[in-house]
Amino acid sequence: MEKVVLLADPKSRAWNFAERIRDYLLQEKNVSVPVEAIEIDSFGNGETKMHVTKNIRGKEVYFIHDSTKNPNDWWAELLLVDNLLNLASVESINFVLPDIKYGKQDKKKQSRVPISSVAVAESLKHSPRLKKVFTIDLHAPQIQGFWSPVPLDNLSSTPAVVRYLQEQSGIEDLKEIVIVAADKGDFDRAVDYAERLHSIYPVAMVYKIRELGGDRKIEKDTSTLIGDVQGKRVFCPDDIIGTGKTSCNVAELLKEKGATEATFYATHGWFTNGTKMITDIFDRVITSNTHNYPSREGVEIIDVSPVFAEAIWRAQKGLSISELYENHKE
Repeated sequence: MEKVVLLADPKSRAWNFAERIRDYLLQEKNVSVPVEAIEIDSFGNGETKMHVTKNIRGKEVYFIHDSTKNPNDWWAELLLVDNLLNLASVESINFVLPDIKYGKQDKKKQSRVPISSVAVAESLKHSPRLKKVFTIDLHAPQIQGFWSPVPLDNLSSTPAVVRYLQEQSGIEDLKEIVIVAADKGDFDRAVDYAERLHSIYPVAMVYKIRELGGDRKIEKDTSTLIGDVQGKRVFCPDDIIGTGKTSCNVAELLKEKGATEATFYATHGWFTNGTKMITDIFDRVITSNTHNYPSREGVEIIDVSPVFAEAIWRAQKGLSISELYENHKE
């Protein structure tokens, strides 16, 4: 891996994430990989400008982007970084995107709207030196296909979360937790957790019923629980926590149905309305550091940079990346 360079903006939260990847590779793989700075600034009119001070010609560059940035700035910077690296004649470009922006806009839900996830992929996938894209827990797995022929590795945080939970309590204890899918789209994720935790209970699911009024417009959403949580502790895994409103509604329903303790996990902690509303109703709230804030009040944070470090190392060594999270029986 002598040609590998990690690249990040030292003024962004991605710098710490890149350093964590570097440290993991050194400690766990005995591989020394430098973290180089890309200077990102702006002109007086707000246009972005950037510069890499070190010579990176012929290097295999892994650009770690900051997921906390405004989505439009995030996208523009990604386009400019790609252009810069191609002009710098690097050997290959690899994007490490802990949380891909516009990931919720993956299909056309009404007339005359863009499929923004496609637009992001189309703007970058024809880059002559773009080799691979890494992300974790995509909101919609079909986004991987939008980037073809560039491979997009959608990593999973599930093994890291399971290990974290196991460190907090015994495995026998975890078997007695009911895994709950917050909606039908989360069911496969919930099943994955149930298998890894060897849950003795069936997976439960919150099913949203939409009541339609005139012109078939949605007037009201009501939810019902499919499954039994009476007298049990529950764990609700998700990919994104935005405002927290939907998650809080799920928590209320679960407690109405007799759940004694509710834990919520979402990989990407947006918390657009802060953390208080969701931490007030859930007994435990957990997220990852894909948004890499130093702390979130009342929220436990899991470091997933080792997952990306392992994926980078395996990609460089020609090893299987899927083995990181395929084995449910460990």
